[in-house]
Amino acid sequence: MKILKAEFIKSCVSPKEFPVGGMPEIAFVGRSNVGKSSLINSLLQRRGLAKVSRTPGKTRAVNIFSVATDDSALPRFLLVDLPGYGYAKVSKTERLQWAPLIEQYLVRQTTLYAVVLLIESRVVGKQDRETRDWLMSVGHRPVVVATKVDKVRPSERVATLRRVQQEIGLSVDEGLIPYSSATGEGRDRLWSALKAPTQT
Repeated sequence: MKILKAEFIKSCVSPKEFPVGGMPEIAFVGRSNVGKSSLINSLLQRRGLAKVSRTPGKTRAVNIFSVATDDSALPRFLLVDLPGYGYAKVSKTERLQWAPLIEQYLVRQTTLYAVVLLIESRVVGKQDRETRDWLMSVGHRPVVVATKVDKVRPSERVATLRRVQQEIGLSVDEGLIPYSSATGEGRDRLWSALKAPTQT
């Protein structure tokens, strides 16, 4: 798939600012510092489009990007970067504001085409499993991606990915996509999954 155009549209800090108009939306969900912005830049092949930070919790709003491709299966869509859950160096009050914002987006947006759940391959937490379970409960079967696989030793890769799959609750038949923003591994596979998302 070739990306013809990718640009930042806006940041939403309340549900009334969520997109309207019917264009399909693909949302990216994950723990703080899971590598979400790096993956988005890699997926769209646009360096610096989504702002990358080493500080967990940098994304504090629902950020919307417009994307155009040369693929007839998914020619135009909105990519939605949601705030990371879990640890972040911000006030408790601000973190509490994020949860309803994320939940309302994922529940209310009727044009939500697919949800991508990012899990760091080396660190799987309780919230990751809870997030997948919650997404399933509200009607989304997320595409699950294991990030930062380039940091896993080759000798430990199979066992690491199997552990991620088990801890997230994926069945043997459900796919887990290993992804490296550094090398581009998993990019084509993720696009293939996004062009044919499965909802519950």
